[in-house]
Amino acid sequence: MKILVVEDDRALSGMLVRMLQDSGFVCDAVYDGETAHERGCTEFYDAAVLDLGLPELDGISVLQGWRDGGCAMPVLILTARNRWSEKLAGFNAGADDYVTKPFEAAEVALRLNALIRRSAGHAKAILETGGLVLDTLSRRVTDGGKPLKLSALEFRILCYLLHYPGRVVSRTEFLEHVYDSNGDPDSNVIDVIIGRLRKKLTNARITTVRGQGFRLDTLEHDALDSENAQP
Repeated sequence: MKILVVEDDRALSGMLVRMLQDSGFVCDAVYDGETAHERGCTEFYDAAVLDLGLPELDGISVLQGWRDGGCAMPVLILTARNRWSEKLAGFNAGADDYVTKPFEAAEVALRLNALIRRSAGHAKAILETGGLVLDTLSRRVTDGGKPLKLSALEFRILCYLLHYPGRVVSRTEFLEHVYDSNGDPDSNVIDVIIGRLRKKLTNARITTVRGQGFRLDTLEHDALDSENAQP
């Protein structure tokens, strides 16, 4: 999952980015409100961490601009301000959650995981389909009760598919959500990783939908398709 980190304190921003990367996220970092507004309106992110005290354009204005422009990504406000009136202003502008500095670094990752899950329609920290289970907190994946060993990119792609089981995900969507903006990935990389995942999965299937992308199906879904296809 791809996160936009908006924090003008570069030391704090660097710490946040490293912590989120260790938790399995891909991060882009920006340091002022105008750049944040542009990124949120022109690129795809699964969530944003947004400081309120930004140069160029304050965080509330950035958030209002995102929402006015139709940007619906979950936003976690991060600020040193602790007055209720300022928290209320953040929520009224469209914030989804709020963390006050100083904070526990792990809490930010936990809250982001929860916001992303809920935006995809999942109430629990466990994502599962068929016998495939992914714990978004521990980053542990099991298939039929057996643990799977996945690379970081394999985990991110499988995690994204599990957030949207049964929905076709295009190569472009994968590239937008599992790589940072500074990377220059080849779309063929997605096919390679999908191929590796297929060899590891036994209780779910990644189906290629010609000309569209990939879809995560359970074996029960495959069996139902076969039954419906019979004359």
